Amino acid sequence: MADAKVLEQISQEEDTQKGKFLTFSLGNESYGIEIKYVTEIIGIQPVTEVPELPEYIKGIINLRGKIIPVMDVRIRFKKSCIEYNERTCIIVIDIGDISIGLIVDRVAEVLKIPDEDIAQPPDISKTSGNRFIKGIGKTDNEIKLLLDCEMFLQEDDIFALENIE
Repeated sequence: MADAKVLEQISQEEDTQKGKFLTFSLGNESYGIEIKYVTEIIGIQPVTEVPELPEYIKGIINLRGKIIPVMDVRIRFKKSCIEYNERTCIIVIDIGDISIGLIVDRVAEVLKIPDEDIAQPPDISKTSGNRFIKGIGKTDNEIKLLLDCEMFLQEDDIFALENIE
């Protein structure tokens, strides 16, 4: 009986997260990631560099005793670097067994975007190697590029990051 209650509660929690995205910006572009991946949002803090990681993995941070690799999303998306400021945040997400921090220009809000307001990305984005875009969310007069968190890390990255922890 207790197991059924727990399963029902988990199911309800998943339902309340469905269609919800944490939105953030990089320059003038707005992005969203499914809230189910997000564990917390923290301010920018000192990052310890680790040799021989890809350029976009800035290093690691110690978050309450847990070592978390940190990725600069601007560099990952091949955008120009900017100086971090008081609006710069780290979004901590869980991808499978790995926690990773995503450095973004600023966090905006949590939005509910119904399935009918999410379009498939155009075919051109797939051929140009932009595998990060899962969908395009339409909210009011704005567009949010909805990211596929599973695609942030390549197999080599996962191997390198697992060996840090």
